[in-house]
Amino acid sequence: MKFSQALKMALMALKGNKMRSFLTMLGIIIGVLAVTLLISVVQGATGEITGQIESLGSNLLMVQITGQKDTHLTLDDVSELTDSEYIYDATGVISSNANIKAGVESENYSVEGVTRSYDHIAGLDIKNGRFISDIDVQTHTYNAVVGLETAEDLFGTSDCVGNEIDILGYDFTVVGVLEESDTMLANKDTTVIIPLSTAQRLFHNKEFSALYVSATTRDVVDQAESATEDFLIRELGDDEGYGIINQNMIIDVMNEVMGVMTILLSGIAAISLLVGGIGIMNIMLVSVTERTREIGVRKAIGAQKSDILTQFLIEAVVLSVAGGIIGIALSYVGLIVIGTAMDITMTMSFGTIALALGFSALVGILFGIYPANKAANLRPIDALRYE
Repeated sequence: MKFSQALKMALMALKGNKMRSFLTMLGIIIGVLAVTLLISVVQGATGEITGQIESLGSNLLMVQITGQKDTHLTLDDVSELTDSEYIYDATGVISSNANIKAGVESENYSVEGVTRSYDHIAGLDIKNGRFISDIDVQTHTYNAVVGLETAEDLFGTSDCVGNEIDILGYDFTVVGVLEESDTMLANKDTTVIIPLSTAQRLFHNKEFSALYVSATTRDVVDQAESATEDFLIRELGDDEGYGIINQNMIIDVMNEVMGVMTILLSGIAAISLLVGGIGIMNIMLVSVTERTREIGVRKAIGAQKSDILTQFLIEAVVLSVAGGIIGIALSYVGLIVIGTAMDITMTMSFGTIALALGFSALVGILFGIYPANKAANLRPIDALRYE
């Protein structure tokens, strides 16, 4: 019997029991829906987090000074880092929390003392006005750049360049407003940035809280990290007074964690597919019992064992694959809804679709073999006697 003829007969048999066929497919639909949704959501979240990290600059190194001893590092010392062929730029940052006032509004914000190069090293963009300049640092000006949320909290608008804020009793002029941060890491929306030299005077502290280092290219970040470590060990005298955050390292660890999560969640969701497969096997056994006489007649007029086996196996696979297709379609709709609600771009990769369809077809084959083989092994005389 030709495959096309066997497929046609299988479809006719399923069409004759539409409701039963749909209920049988429901297990596969739910299983495929769960697998594709979970995998796609994890992939979408991974892409979003990776994008946030890379938006800081994949060649960025952040050094947190954690030691209790004074480092006595200066900007001239930090500038020595650029002597390395692997480091493009570097700067020091002083940070502290302070009460910021503007009119009747008052709130605690993070205040950072920086240099002109900080904005391009940290990947900051200006919405209004300008950033801290070399002149600001050299002349200890009382100018400030504020995060977008800070501006809206204190002034009710981002158009606040030229207004004044009070930091620890000193009046600062707002010269710039930052664009809204598109990342949770290094978020500056609630930060006030002032010249480094002014921060040193304001907080009576010349010790850097952190160093920001930019590698020349993404490919040499590891070499830049090694050069930074050598510099810090030489300057600080030990290797325990600092911590280096490597963007590539964060991305690698995150991808590894997300990969494990994908496998784990896919395994859990695959249980639904196995349950659906059991449902297919059950309904196919019922179908074999109901059509025992039909099988006997077909065998009596010359149908081979392989013909019966193929027909029932195709029925099981068609049920499973059809359920898989419906499940994928529902997943696509679900991803649109989830992506809109979470404001994250959700897509379903070709690999995910192929995996879902392949697994559903495999379930149909595995759970369809036993009923199909049982039908194929029926003796014609026994089948014809069946009432």
